Amino acid sequence: MVGQSPLGPGEGRAAVLLQPFVHQVGGHTSMLTYDEHTICKPLVSQELSFYESLPLAMRQFTPQYKGIVSVHLKKDSLGNLTLLASPGLGQPDSCGRLDSAGADPAVTLWHKCKWSHAQVTKTFKDSCPGKMLLRTELQYHTDSLLEEANGKQPERKSYNPWGLHCHRQHLNRMSSKHNENKLHQFLLLENVVSKYSYPCILDLKMGTRQHGDDASEEKKARHIKKCEQSTSASLGVRICGMQVYQAETGHFLCKDKYFGRKLSPEGFRQTLRQFLCNGNQLRTDLLEPIILRLKALLSVIRKQSSYRFYSSSLLIIYDGQEHKESADHHLPFPKTHGTNSSRVDVRMIDFAHTTFKGSKSNPNLIPYDGPDHGYIFGLENLIKILQSLLEGK
Repeated sequence: MVGQSPLGPGEGRAAVLLQPFVHQVGGHTSMLTYDEHTICKPLVSQELSFYESLPLAMRQFTPQYKGIVSVHLKKDSLGNLTLLASPGLGQPDSCGRLDSAGADPAVTLWHKCKWSHAQVTKTFKDSCPGKMLLRTELQYHTDSLLEEANGKQPERKSYNPWGLHCHRQHLNRMSSKHNENKLHQFLLLENVVSKYSYPCILDLKMGTRQHGDDASEEKKARHIKKCEQSTSASLGVRICGMQVYQAETGHFLCKDKYFGRKLSPEGFRQTLRQFLCNGNQLRTDLLEPIILRLKALLSVIRKQSSYRFYSSSLLIIYDGQEHKESADHHLPFPKTHGTNSSRVDVRMIDFAHTTFKGSKSNPNLIPYDGPDHGYIFGLENLIKILQSLLEGK
């Protein structure tokens, strides 16, 4: 049984072994796989407050909130660190054991490995022949995400290493600050890419302001500078991470947040185009459904008075494996919300700094008035750029 471990502190049922979420393309918080349809992340009271009072109109644009689970660190006799989730209160019955049968082979591979600090550079020589694991010589080096000496960033990966990068840092922090028996609360959330065979994901940091109301002066200044020096100021949106399946090579083309920060508005546009290119052609069939979904989100955000989505991200997702009808350019898609729009998704994530009137986590905050204009500015520019691509400009 994959993902099972002996009982740990406070566990009434078999614990679930948590591993890095293999499709994490951005952010700094470690996202972990709980089961095929569920991921988890460290609980932040402000984010929990958001999910608990989520406006009905926004639910189609956010991951489903599934509850809370207790997590603790475990070290084996060899010094390997793992994280174990203890099923208990706050967790729905549907979240259970992660069976190897029917699971993504890539996820299964993660569960076969116990990642210690020394194993970060482990070579995947025995990688299973599952989807997306198409190279066997890929190594995860500590500096794999840094630029090469010539200034070019390594791009083509059989797997996006960002999730492991975040997981390694998270384990380091936890092991240095806490003992094994300490229980940590994690949020259980829907895995919004579980239905895709080859999930192509664009992580966009939205808005013209990124720092939360609780930010220190030093952090505030740092975030303001990042916005001023990137497309956050000029467009209200910047690229925070990306993976695009390349049909010809069988690899993902990966970009991280450091790449996104350096882009000019024209560079942002070109990268958006690259996100919709499978290496052979531009997936123009995806543009209209993405635009329609973004416009629907824009309509909802405009009506959310007092909400400020500081430092939140927006995911644009589609399947890198083309459907037969989309590969046939002689068959135009019907302009409906049917099959066409179901092949793409747009979801808001990361609400640790989101504020709104009535938030339990920050009851003394003087609420903002009106909608989040910085977020709206970013959405409007994003839609304009995608529309220009659709028109062939």
